[in-house]
Amino acid sequence: MDTVVLADVDGTLVDSNYLHAVAWSRAFRDCGVTVSTWRIHRAIGMGGDQLVSAVAGERVELLHGDDVRAAWAEQVKPLLGEIVPLSGARDLLVEVKRLGCGLVLASSGKPEHVDHYLGLLGVRDLVDGWTTSEDVEATKPAPDLLGVALHKVPAERALALGDSVWDCEAAGKLGIPTVGLRTGGFGEAELRDAGAIRVYEDPSALRAELRDVLELV
Repeated sequence: MDTVVLADVDGTLVDSNYLHAVAWSRAFRDCGVTVSTWRIHRAIGMGGDQLVSAVAGERVELLHGDDVRAAWAEQVKPLLGEIVPLSGARDLLVEVKRLGCGLVLASSGKPEHVDHYLGLLGVRDLVDGWTTSEDVEATKPAPDLLGVALHKVPAERALALGDSVWDCEAAGKLGIPTVGLRTGGFGEAELRDAGAIRVYEDPSALRAELRDVLELV
């Protein structure tokens, strides 16, 4: 297989980023820590192992990190039912396979969340594999998770799809080009500055030009 596409899930294929930001905000408050929701949103795309210190500092991570992550897990449970696929997400993945590419969902989400999204998108039998937060010790922007995803389908070339600067940075550390989607709330300039070779409004817009994009890899 010549090319494998490594697709992020949260914010890239499902409309979850803002709900995750709310869940993290509530989790911090549950632990007696106040963090502005806008600041949390800017860190969505990182795994939970990275996010607490990124938005609240190393001291909060040291004193409350595990408690905040546990509280987030409880806060996000009732919100999962509100998460829906982004417009054209499944069609994009179908097109990836139609063009003969391998397809791995490179998610840093909890295993039960990734399983939920596989069903929500209806792609369990379409994709060649997926990752979860349990596959690595350090999640995005560390490159480890993409490294695991890369080895699930042997290919000469790889292309990453993501919605955050953290996706772009992680892929860049492995020399993998990234296409950015604005569906996570990051601007075009931010995604390009982080390394995205192209930026699209949503999965449908990328699908329309996917063949051309793959020729850039």
